[in-house]
Amino acid sequence: MHQSVAMPTLDVETQLFGDGVDWIGSLDEVGTGSGAGPCHCAIVVIGPSCGPFPSRLRDSKLLSAPTRESLVPEIERWVSDYAIGSASAAEIDQFGLTAALGLAGRRALAQLSVAPSIVLLDGQRDWLTEKRASLAGVDLASVRVPRVITRVKADRHCASVAAASVLAKVRRDALLSELARQYPGYGWERNKGYVTAAHREAIARLGLTPEHRRSWNLLG
Repeated sequence: MHQSVAMPTLDVETQLFGDGVDWIGSLDEVGTGSGAGPCHCAIVVIGPSCGPFPSRLRDSKLLSAPTRESLVPEIERWVSDYAIGSASAAEIDQFGLTAALGLAGRRALAQLSVAPSIVLLDGQRDWLTEKRASLAGVDLASVRVPRVITRVKADRHCASVAAASVLAKVRRDALLSELARQYPGYGWERNKGYVTAAHREAIARLGLTPEHRRSWNLLG
């Protein structure tokens, strides 16, 4: 018997609003396990009067590509603000994945016109505010990071984080499809940069591109 997929709710967000939070910034990332292309972080901002979320909204991993794409305008209408930041493959190589994620997240925060008073972050680790020695020299002083709350599987259970996951996934998938035309033969339009057997064979045959994460053991 198949288990039904739990729908996300606004229970966590509603509790935070009840505790006096004005604006919640909900953040999720995509692309961390890929061998090519950037990682992306999307943040959506909602307030107490956000209203019902789109009925088809789920964690992006549970949705088909056409459903994710059709949800984007609904999400954009539902949230008060949103932004997407990224860190390139070269930055992932230079700084390390965790530091690059923090960089992408701060770049997303810097684009917002509605400043959240708290960030709801998927996972159990606060990589957004961690001090990373590898980022020495990168100007992040102008980006104010509010208090961060982490929650495991927030992308499945919290509607606002699910919304961020969809925006991040759609943006990154579109970029990888563009890069697939620029660097044909690696199948990025299908694998989105993740290292499948076919992708690994293409690397062995064609070599690495500037979009590959060269610090990763992509031929191992």
